[in-house]
Amino acid sequence: MNLLVVGASYRTADVALLERLSVAPAVRTEVLRALLRREHVTEAVLLSTCNRVEVYAGVSTFHGGVAELSAALADRAGVDPAVLAGHLYVHWDADAVRHALRVTAGLDSMVAGEAQILGQVREAYAVAAAADATGRLLHDLMQQALRVGKRAHAETGIDAAGRSVVTAALAAAVESIMEFPRRVAGVSLQQLHDRQGEPAGAADLTGRDAALAGRSAMVIGAGSMGALALATLARAGVGPLFVANRDADRAHRLAASHQAQAVPLTGLGDAMSTVDVVVSATASVGPVLSRNTVAAVLAARAADRGPLVICDLAVPRDVEPAAADLPGVVLIDLERLASRVPAGATREVAAAEEIVAAEAATVAHTLRDSEVAPTVAALRARADEVVSAELDRLAQRRPDLTNEQRAEVAHAVHRLVQRLLHQPTVRVRQLATEPGGRTYAAVLAELFDLQVPQPRRADEVPDLVARRNASDYAGGPSDGEGAAA
Repeated sequence: MNLLVVGASYRTADVALLERLSVAPAVRTEVLRALLRREHVTEAVLLSTCNRVEVYAGVSTFHGGVAELSAALADRAGVDPAVLAGHLYVHWDADAVRHALRVTAGLDSMVAGEAQILGQVREAYAVAAAADATGRLLHDLMQQALRVGKRAHAETGIDAAGRSVVTAALAAAVESIMEFPRRVAGVSLQQLHDRQGEPAGAADLTGRDAALAGRSAMVIGAGSMGALALATLARAGVGPLFVANRDADRAHRLAASHQAQAVPLTGLGDAMSTVDVVVSATASVGPVLSRNTVAAVLAARAADRGPLVICDLAVPRDVEPAAADLPGVVLIDLERLASRVPAGATREVAAAEEIVAAEAATVAHTLRDSEVAPTVAALRARADEVVSAELDRLAQRRPDLTNEQRAEVAHAVHRLVQRLLHQPTVRVRQLATEPGGRTYAAVLAELFDLQVPQPRRADEVPDLVARRNASDYAGGPSDGEGAAA
């Protein structure tokens, strides 16, 4: 199994670098095809979210794969590969399987347990499959990762333990709104939390709905993040609610589902001047809210309205960072969230980790075995062809044989061939579970000139992280042996 993962996430890179690495949906197929033109890359899946950009790949050699994927990411970001290497992680073989399962289960997310990653992995897999970028290895890996991710969420309740990035951002917005009058009165947020007997940063929507109820908000973007934000705000009793999106029809449909009002993206300033909270989560390649736009909105707001809290959950950023310098603006972006979200060492997270640990070993074994199974099947099919041909020849040469004699000869020949094939096929399956096991299947196919079929691609994608630094791999595993790092 020559499975390799190279990428960067909020753990290893700041938002500015993730912005440069991010791949817009419109060009992901193009990027995948460019990856497949690399010498050592045989298949690829590209996962690009607000918190990570990583490539899952089947490669012919470890060192060649690391070099090519790192170079591709460096080209994407316009960064010197030697500089970028300090921000990349590399996972290989069974470690790559475990990483994929942890990512899909939400265990490597900024907010541990968030469920959006399931849909994001599913989409990444679907895009790669549609682009003919997935082979047997990644097809099976993605299927298994989605299955384990779904199981971890269903069996542990990790979704409740780990809120989404949206709810974490809105909890921070609640704190900002609650802090404002006390800040004016000279009471700090930390003092407030001390009086209430809870740590700073512990606010959540379930206990603080009163801070949002009756206030107004705007959601910019009608994708999955925007839809989640709107639903969360509506449940908290926020209103009136506004939705702005480049696609007006989509904005109207989303707004109608939560009794919100759709506003044009080109003229959102008027509506924005009447709201307390803005959540922006678009796929725009440039800022949606410039400093000047936010300044104009502030000028139109009532002086005693309180802070304008803007939650920028997009990568690349939707809001110019300079907007945070404006008096009366609280800008909550992914970088700020990363510094305030707890690690999530809860019972639910621990249970999910146990599931992933148990599944990872099984999945790695399955993936290795699946690489050799088609070759074994092809060998047995070839043997059956040879036996059938020889029995036909015997029938022509010895027409005097009775049906009973022919059946006895056929049974003896089949039994002899099966006994001859048994030990080598069992052994090649055993060897396939070891590092570099894929080589044995390739040798078997070459020796017997076997035509091994490629996997059928799924028509539908079903439901469904050990960091290492790329610069640490100057002396990584041997390409010839494929040893795990």
